[in-house]
Amino acid sequence: MKYPKEYLDEIKLRLKVSQVVGKSVKLKRRGKEFIGLSPFTTEKTPSFTVNDEKGFYHCFSSAEHGNIFDFLMKTKNYKFGEAVRTLALDAGMQPFRFTKQDEERQNRWTIYKNILEKYKNFCHEELISGKHSDIIEYLKERKVTKKEIDFFKIGYSSINNNFYEIIKKEFDEKQIILSGIFYFDENKKINVDRFRGRIIFPVKTLDGSTIALGGRTLSKNSFAKYINSPETEFYKKGNNLYNINSAREIRNKKEEVFIVEGYMDVVNLHKFGIPNVLANLGTAMTEKQIELVWRFFKNPVICLDGDASGQKAALRAAEKLFPLIKPDYNIYFLTLPENQDPDSFINQNGKEVFLDFVKSKQEISIFIWNSYYADVDRNNPHSLSLFEKKIKSICQNIKDRTLAKYYLDNFTQKINELTPNLNYKKNDFIKFKKNINPLQQTKDIFNQRNKFQEKELKEFSIFFLIINNLDFFRKNIELISEVTFSKEIMNELKKIIIDDLLSEKFFDKNKLKADDFDLKFKELIDLININAPVKIIHKNKNESEVISIFNEIKSEIKQLELRSKIETLEDKVSMNLDENLYSELLSLRNQLKSG
Repeated sequence: MKYPKEYLDEIKLRLKVSQVVGKSVKLKRRGKEFIGLSPFTTEKTPSFTVNDEKGFYHCFSSAEHGNIFDFLMKTKNYKFGEAVRTLALDAGMQPFRFTKQDEERQNRWTIYKNILEKYKNFCHEELISGKHSDIIEYLKERKVTKKEIDFFKIGYSSINNNFYEIIKKEFDEKQIILSGIFYFDENKKINVDRFRGRIIFPVKTLDGSTIALGGRTLSKNSFAKYINSPETEFYKKGNNLYNINSAREIRNKKEEVFIVEGYMDVVNLHKFGIPNVLANLGTAMTEKQIELVWRFFKNPVICLDGDASGQKAALRAAEKLFPLIKPDYNIYFLTLPENQDPDSFINQNGKEVFLDFVKSKQEISIFIWNSYYADVDRNNPHSLSLFEKKIKSICQNIKDRTLAKYYLDNFTQKINELTPNLNYKKNDFIKFKKNINPLQQTKDIFNQRNKFQEKELKEFSIFFLIINNLDFFRKNIELISEVTFSKEIMNELKKIIIDDLLSEKFFDKNKLKADDFDLKFKELIDLININAPVKIIHKNKNESEVISIFNEIKSEIKQLELRSKIETLEDKVSMNLDENLYSELLSLRNQLKSG
């Protein structure tokens, strides 16, 4: 019984070869590869290489070569199943349990793939047969050459084709319908080719298997210019990219890859000698898609149409993808001239002009800043406040906390430079500039904060907002009571503040100081006032803004708690494959995704 390809691919997606090999071989980076002493022979000079981008290891002294499964099988004498189970646990995945249903699913995949392959070949032969001169003429007008037609296996599904009659001799009706090529017309009571009368673009998996189809009509009366295969048991648009199977082959030559909207964009960029190009299949870029791209390219360039809708789509993509960036992997955006798409631009201007224009691409953080700032009225405090909130909010969502910190610092500095009023304490800073090294000062602050856990700093921020905005929270005491802190002393202080607010002890005060409390709490108050990260953005905020920031931090604390529970459960599940534990883990993961 074979493991499903999707399961094995998911393991390889989650685990780098260097990560697996590095547990038993000491590796050193050398350019794009890693090198170490061979685990297969005795040697003094390293000849063993690992390439994460290509997904394999190679030993020059023994000629051993393979992927992560091969490595465990050859170095630990594991059987294939043992290697899969071990690596699945390392990848945080549930071990695969073969059932009769799994076998049936594997059979369905084989049939599904075969039907799509036959349809692809049928349509390609139909196109190159010469029977459809209007289609050939259209492709010529779009500058599509015979070479590209053959390379991408572009085809044509004629309106009255007989493919169904051919295929039903080999497969039953249910299998044919599950392929997504046909649908049942309730009125006519017949199976209808959904791609009839359309130019066909096959969508392939990493290994080159046809998994879906795109169809382009020339009819002006059609309900849609492009249609795609419906999502099936085996095809999810958000998990795939057009041309990934061929683009990946040149990953060792290119650091960047262009992500475009349409099939024609891919075809014509490829024609001009730019093979490192993908299309997102008509969806907003997903986390699955960007992780797939990053397997082969470190610097994808999202290149969407230059019209208003294209740019809106680009900003939505940027907002969605920004939280996913990593120290070694970035995302860029290229804004084409108005009413231009990659297809028309390169056909009008050629490869060299296009590549020269690519130099104007913007790193994702710059693209977001410029997109947000384009709508800002610098003379309107409300406009500036909204801008600041949006910018800082998106930084909070970055999963890599180190990157989040530095992007937030960078954006904060740029915001403070927008107007003299926003640049608080600027004059004070200038006074001491000669005597204080700004870099050292920043380092001292970070060193102080690094003593505390991320959750604790967020709890400091909660308290900072409360003790510096009594007037706001006097009217919203229930917000304070809803918060439970990780340390008992903080919960004690919370109770005292609530009691004092209810008794109107601090009726004449809007801010609390350490001297307002017993010695037990003075040190805590000082720590909060010094280290609370929210103090950077707190000044001059109105009530609704303070409450909004308060609720945002509460939500972030909840997310941290969820992540901590998930990590604990993942450790337990890896040691004990208990179904209840796994169900709980899935539930927590869903809660985290839903925000």
